[in-house]
Amino acid sequence: MRVLVVGGGGREHSLCWAISASPLCDALYCAPGNAGIAQVATCIDIAAENVDAIVALAQKEKIDFVVIGPEGPLVLGLADKLRAAKIKCFGPSALAARLEGSKGFTKDLCAKYNIPTAAYSRFTEMEPALEYLRLQGAPIVVKADGLAAGKGVTVATTLDEAERAVRECLEANRFGDAGASVVIEAVLEGEEASFFALCDGETALPLLAAQDHKRVGDSDTGPNTGGMGAYSPAPVFTAEVHRQVMDRIIRPTLAAMTAEGSPFQGVLFAGLMIGPKGPQLIEFNTRFGDPECQVLMLRLKSDLLPALIASADGALKHFDLRWREETAITVVMAAEGYPGDYVKNTEIRGLDAAAQVDGVTIFHAGTKTEDGKILANGGRVLNVCAIGTDVRQARQRAYDAIARIDWPQGFCRSDIAWRALLKSTG
Repeated sequence: MRVLVVGGGGREHSLCWAISASPLCDALYCAPGNAGIAQVATCIDIAAENVDAIVALAQKEKIDFVVIGPEGPLVLGLADKLRAAKIKCFGPSALAARLEGSKGFTKDLCAKYNIPTAAYSRFTEMEPALEYLRLQGAPIVVKADGLAAGKGVTVATTLDEAERAVRECLEANRFGDAGASVVIEAVLEGEEASFFALCDGETALPLLAAQDHKRVGDSDTGPNTGGMGAYSPAPVFTAEVHRQVMDRIIRPTLAAMTAEGSPFQGVLFAGLMIGPKGPQLIEFNTRFGDPECQVLMLRLKSDLLPALIASADGALKHFDLRWREETAITVVMAAEGYPGDYVKNTEIRGLDAAAQVDGVTIFHAGTKTEDGKILANGGRVLNVCAIGTDVRQARQRAYDAIARIDWPQGFCRSDIAWRALLKSTG
């Protein structure tokens, strides 16, 4: 089977790494890929959101199966165009991808089908939005409705901060069309977790839960990022929480999407708050998380490719997956300045030495090769991952590997998995 993975980040490197190990995979391509992905796949320099060029590439290379990594091409309808060209793919239609592409759509769906989430209201005009804020008070959450590269959410602790967030969307046009509508919602209490399920339109196959770290600095300080690290399993995600999430959130959402005429096929990523009211939905994503995908791939014992194909074929009903019991962790190394303006084209040394640490796998997120050197080419640049018998061992292995990497212009958080570590020590 000839497989094409769309995307060029750490998530896509981990997917390529897993797919390349499948006996079903005869040839593996990735567009656009990165320096790490080039070690396991043939990289083609086509942007993930250039959907017409991606379809043309799949036709040219006689691709049998396409795995779509990022949300952008999904919202733009890449899956629809591939299916129209009779090319099988993993990922939801543009209509189904509205679960991520429009926060307002998802909130309305939750309200209609009684899926637990925060109380909210939607606005396209400034004054009604500001009036609602003043009525509700702070703390409160302001979200740009559309895709905003992870930067469209403000958890405002003061009314002034909330008003600034609304003005940035509706007045300053900071996020363009993505911010032309805003969702304002109540703050949920509890501990966050990420949960994933493969879906084929009718059946939801639960995967695993993970926890990530959004803030750029230690002790969860500084601005939000795309994710500075993750680990799995997540202690907060007990067997009872798992049951409630499947019964109250995942399966009802799958049924709701079918009822609305947009059956969901692909991976459903539920960002959850686990609190006194039980699990509540923060938001849906319609692709694997990044960096959560990396720890899921490390813990997966089964062949990934047949599961993705079963999702595309509507054949998950009798499917099962096997998982490693160990703990997996990923620590993101980012370029100096991230998540603001960051330095580019700095050389990274010591990766081979770092990969020699027992249990360590390094996935590239923002790298390129130039004159035989590995250069940083993004904000989040490396995912240093490790697996161990418990969170303490996995964490130590990851940071031991980071100590061997020679990249003065890079940085990472030093406290990834602190919650799990705290719980493990009582």
